[in-house]
Amino acid sequence: MFNFFKKDPKVAQDTQTNPDKPAPSKPSLFARLKSSLSRTRTQLTSKLANLVLGKKEIDAELLHQLEKILLEADLGVVVTKNIIQKLTQSLDRKQLNNPQDLFTQLKTELESHLLPLEQPLVINTETKPFVIMMIGVNGTGKTTSIGKLAHQLKNQGHSLCLAAGDTFRAAAVEQLQVWADRLAVPLIKQHSGADSASVIFDALQSCQAKEQDILIADTAGRLHTKSNLMDELKKIKRVLGKLDPTAPHEVLLVIDATTGQNALQQAEVFTKEIGVTGLILTKLDGTARGGIVFAIGQKLGLPIRYIGVGEDIEDLRPFDAKAFVEALFEETEETEHTSDKI
Repeated sequence: MFNFFKKDPKVAQDTQTNPDKPAPSKPSLFARLKSSLSRTRTQLTSKLANLVLGKKEIDAELLHQLEKILLEADLGVVVTKNIIQKLTQSLDRKQLNNPQDLFTQLKTELESHLLPLEQPLVINTETKPFVIMMIGVNGTGKTTSIGKLAHQLKNQGHSLCLAAGDTFRAAAVEQLQVWADRLAVPLIKQHSGADSASVIFDALQSCQAKEQDILIADTAGRLHTKSNLMDELKKIKRVLGKLDPTAPHEVLLVIDATTGQNALQQAEVFTKEIGVTGLILTKLDGTARGGIVFAIGQKLGLPIRYIGVGEDIEDLRPFDAKAFVEALFEETEETEHTSDKI
């Protein structure tokens, strides 16, 4: 594998989901990203390295093969064609002379597509409670993401409350209760099958009365009748508006990276119908098509607030465009402890 790239200097640490377990040695943010993106890296940059192996110069045929690799990694047609066009222009100007030049410019182009999406969640402390509405289809990791996000926000010093708005799935309520107990935060819930809007309305009233900083509201994610789901989510927004005309202050769509182009289609529908303000992209550690991040960014232009890179409680990470691309281009055979020294 070609040793073309310097490593990202950023460092972060992981924590076990179970707080009673002793903390293991903790990999850096870069090492965690590198590990979680291993399948995508195999699909993308490992193939790319094999493509240029033994090549002394870059030509049009090689760029054609590169285009195929980018498409297979789910970067999407528009992003891929844009990148190939810019690389072709550089080739025509004699600016691409060897694999080093190709990798360097490709990496730059990929970062340029992601940097506008690097917008972390900002809590307006003057708005109490700051209402975060979590949406997404079942199976995306929405409820788990709520727990991990609540953990982060509490560690930042915020007081918060959870609302069990997915009343049609008992497991979702039970899972939220486990998180609420673990984090020692209140959970507002009702009986199974209760009106979701009513549950979240009660939760907002409770948060207002207790002057809590943040309300995180779970919602249902059934897709067997899309119109009913969207109507339910719109109703929740209307009901919240009766208590606070500015609520919800953030609508986070949780999407599963392993579903590839289906994730993009879901994001389009939710954005059009509900008005998404930010994305959480989960299960990047389970897909070979993490390039969907680029496709979603190009199509929707929505901020990526967080990415899910594993099962531990600290594995919901603020999106870092540079670190993401660096991890894609890291050598696959290099050991983890080397990355930990970054």
